[in-house]
Amino acid sequence: MKYSKEEVMQFVQEEDVKFIRLAFCDVFGRQKNIAIMPSELSRAFEYGIAFDASAITGFGDETHSDLLLHPDPETLMFLPWRPEHGKVVRMFTHITYPDGTPFECDTRDILRQAIADAEKEGYSFAFGAEQEFYLFLLDDKGKPTKTPYDEAGYMDIAPDDRGENIRREICLTLEQMGIKPESSHHEEGPGQNEIDFRYSDPLSAADNTITFQTVVKTVAYRNGLYVDFSPKPLADQPGNGFHVNVSVSPGNNIQDMHYMIAGILNRVCEMTAFLNPTENSYARFGENKAPAFVSWSRENRSQLVRIPATPESSKRAELRSPDPSSNPYIAFALVIYAALEGLKDKAELMPAADINLFYADEETVKPYKKLPQTIKEACAVAGSSDFIKAHIPEKVLQIYCNQ
Repeated sequence: MKYSKEEVMQFVQEEDVKFIRLAFCDVFGRQKNIAIMPSELSRAFEYGIAFDASAITGFGDETHSDLLLHPDPETLMFLPWRPEHGKVVRMFTHITYPDGTPFECDTRDILRQAIADAEKEGYSFAFGAEQEFYLFLLDDKGKPTKTPYDEAGYMDIAPDDRGENIRREICLTLEQMGIKPESSHHEEGPGQNEIDFRYSDPLSAADNTITFQTVVKTVAYRNGLYVDFSPKPLADQPGNGFHVNVSVSPGNNIQDMHYMIAGILNRVCEMTAFLNPTENSYARFGENKAPAFVSWSRENRSQLVRIPATPESSKRAELRSPDPSSNPYIAFALVIYAALEGLKDKAELMPAADINLFYADEETVKPYKKLPQTIKEACAVAGSSDFIKAHIPEKVLQIYCNQ
């Protein structure tokens, strides 16, 4: 349900809400928030709530440190793990300078602009997220270990799959918050799990991805466990992927799907610094269903982009290179811009790679371009890209490449 300002004010009064969390992300997609009391809500809607931006990575220094958070009433969510009496709710925000100018490092606003640009061209996009994570034990001092919660494998069941009840609690908590998971299961790695979501508009999908990570961490902590969303938590085990499913409307025919995929493939190397923003990201490529080459195919999980086996009415493309360390607002915005470019230019799609690229010899893979192999290489490609410079503020690009 999407609320108006007036409905939020009424909800807070009628539901005994005592704290309102105003949430936002730094440039890397790490969630931050400030809690205000109900008496401050009217001022938040009218003027915004000031905070010290110099303390947020990449947001500025002490000389011009004041920024304002403006709550988005449509994103109101109850936090069910907080006390029933004196409830806590959360809203995402957009960020401005004191004079009302939008803050260029507000990555949620970057995605909103991408959505608006797509609408001007007559297109709308839908996204579905799949994120993997590891559950690890805590030591006797409550510190994270690298000991997996179980030794189960892909889609195993209890009692081998000890994460079953954790996933259940996560899914039920998300449902209470109005977010609908589609499926959940144990992944290939020991203690590794995956939860997938239904399709939604790009902004809701990105908000839900941020919310999902918070819920997973909260539920795990309540159960005495540590969650690791990093791309490669264990060197000898599968990495964590963030598979991005995308479809476009209008564009239900296979030719438009091909244009969209071609656009994404044409720009994916330039986008990689944002889809895979840590050095650890590149240890995942090329094994355990994580792609290494710029390629596509139907159903084939060794490819960068695959078209899953679905009914014609719900055809979509799945981009398999991103990992959960990426900022979903930036990731989805760049995918939209690349897809739009492919659709507008009627970009030619390379032939499908109907082979297993994980086991192919050097001669077989020679025709395929490789994804960047390090964050340094990815940043060099992004830094020289007119596509990136056109859609990502210079300040954000510099932060990513100088981290």
